[in-house]
Amino acid sequence: FDYYWIFILCFQVLKAYDYFSPWREQQQMYKLDIGWPKTPEDFTGQTFCVAVDSLHGLVYVGQRGDNVPKVLVFSEEGYFLYSWNDTVEMPHGIFVWNTATDSTVWITDVGTGKYGHTVKQYSPLGKLMQVLGTPGNAGSSLIPLQFDQPAEIFVEENGDIYVVDGDGGMNNRLIKLSNDYKEIWLTGTNGTGIGQFKIPHSVTVDAFGRVWVADRDNKRIQVFDKVTGEWLGSWSSCFSEDGPYSVRFTADYKYLIVAQLNIHRLAILVAPPVGAIGDCVMVHTVQLADETKPHLVDVDMKSGAIYVAEIGAQQVQKFVPL
Repeated sequence: FDYYWIFILCFQVLKAYDYFSPWREQQQMYKLDIGWPKTPEDFTGQTFCVAVDSLHGLVYVGQRGDNVPKVLVFSEEGYFLYSWNDTVEMPHGIFVWNTATDSTVWITDVGTGKYGHTVKQYSPLGKLMQVLGTPGNAGSSLIPLQFDQPAEIFVEENGDIYVVDGDGGMNNRLIKLSNDYKEIWLTGTNGTGIGQFKIPHSVTVDAFGRVWVADRDNKRIQVFDKVTGEWLGSWSSCFSEDGPYSVRFTADYKYLIVAQLNIHRLAILVAPPVGAIGDCVMVHTVQLADETKPHLVDVDMKSGAIYVAEIGAQQVQKFVPL
């Protein structure tokens, strides 16, 4: 009888140790969809960015290279649909903005030719609708709508626009514009201090009124109030190995997906609720193959699938939640 209770006690202790042990094996959260896309040979250049139109079940891919289509469009099942190329020089970031009646595609162009240094809005079929910035002219930080290698754009449902401007250019800033392209606020200069940036590379907005920026070369994520632009906090302890290249939330806003290009990894961090930012907590990682180089990601806000644009592998991969 005594041995029975000793056994039970030891079993409970071992179970508790297993639960709280830092070496406990991670529970897998995503698996690779090996059937996406159906025809990988459609990728003919370096795939820098990807955007999901969750409303219409479409996936847009921006790629670079000589004599290659700059934008490819796939179905969410992985079938290649069509491509377009006009007025896009070197796509860096891409974003699909859905309204109640329509959808448009925003692209940041970091080229140095006659189309570059701009943020452009297109119809789903590639018709140019709007150009922000002066094509071909690198701007200075003194003029809000004069960009220098703008890295990424995020557009809210109401049409408010966030641009991180500075993929290696003169500018290192975060700009918020109204839906009629007027400056609401602007923050950031080149540096390592609070609210400063060294290559702000990706931007997203959560459900609680906060703007999250991948401050790539400072190896941190900085967070701002979306109404005022006030600095709310930063995370750096999760990025000692490699800086964050891309930031996107999961469909339920419980986690933040971060791409780390140089270590070929997706990091999944706990997203804090309303209130203090606190410290970052990494709950899971998806280790990609060597030399994959994940650059920017996007999340299907309906299915929860993650799409990863990989410039090393020259492909986009799809990961589905388990």
